[in-house]
Amino acid sequence: MPPPSQAAPLSAVLAAAGDIILGKQGPIRLALACLLARGHLLIEDLPGVGKTTLAHTLARLLGLDFQRIQFTSDMLPADILGISVFDRARGDFRFHPGPIFTQVVLADEINRATPKAQSALLEAMEERQVTVEGATRPLPQPFFVIATQNPAHQLGTFPLPESQLDRFLMKLALGYPDRAAERALLEGRDRRALLAETAPRLTPEELLAAQQRAAALHVAPALFDYVQALAAHTRTAPEWRAGLSPRAALGLVAAARAWALLAGRDHVLPEDVQAVLPAVAVHRLAAAGEQRGADELARALIEAVPLP
Repeated sequence: MPPPSQAAPLSAVLAAAGDIILGKQGPIRLALACLLARGHLLIEDLPGVGKTTLAHTLARLLGLDFQRIQFTSDMLPADILGISVFDRARGDFRFHPGPIFTQVVLADEINRATPKAQSALLEAMEERQVTVEGATRPLPQPFFVIATQNPAHQLGTFPLPESQLDRFLMKLALGYPDRAAERALLEGRDRRALLAETAPRLTPEELLAAQQRAAALHVAPALFDYVQALAAHTRTAPEWRAGLSPRAALGLVAAARAWALLAGRDHVLPEDVQAVLPAVAVHRLAAAGEQRGADELARALIEAVPLP
């Protein structure tokens, strides 16, 4: 197991986030695992359930620089990436970086923007760099995109294409709080004021070290067989129109490693794969039959593939 001195800061992040986002320990744990696996996070839910607050909370507790981009239907790629402006004093053009040049980008209501604006994130999310006006510029490390989106049935939304969805390691929903958590919210302090007083629990350097520890966790050959079997089933079974890509299988292993690290273990179990499977896999799958929820789809996949 990881030494207690290494596991304690991650536990402190989870505990502090749980004090701000009440009653959502499961989604918080998945979101932190996503960042430990160097993945990007998509949160889809109704307005007002805490999507933006969760993104702010993670950036604050991890000690990362943070910028919020409010996506709208008239947004252009330059509003995200930046633009060159002529400097009369210097007699040449100077590049003014856009809000993408930060460690955590909150792409708020990403599906309010047109596909042209959405596509500005593709290179950044995959290669952690952007190419503007022929010049390639690296992004800060670590670099995460945490995007929120409203359900597709709401007015004024543009569905994310499959290529964009596939770049998000996880997709989560928060849902309404339970009765006790909602009562605590009503009686408690404003979450934004509470967040402003919250100190970081990790430094960026400690987060990078935790990512390296997660990537080094032992995965047995039989567990790789299990992940391959899950992916193969989605590609061949008649209930799926589109299966998991190799990128998704890699993401499933990385997320399972991060989940195991949060559990204080130095090796990955099949239960770790199953715990992260709904968040990693379901937004990449296309069911051939009637629409079913993420948990139901993941449960059907787990039941169809035997454990190693």
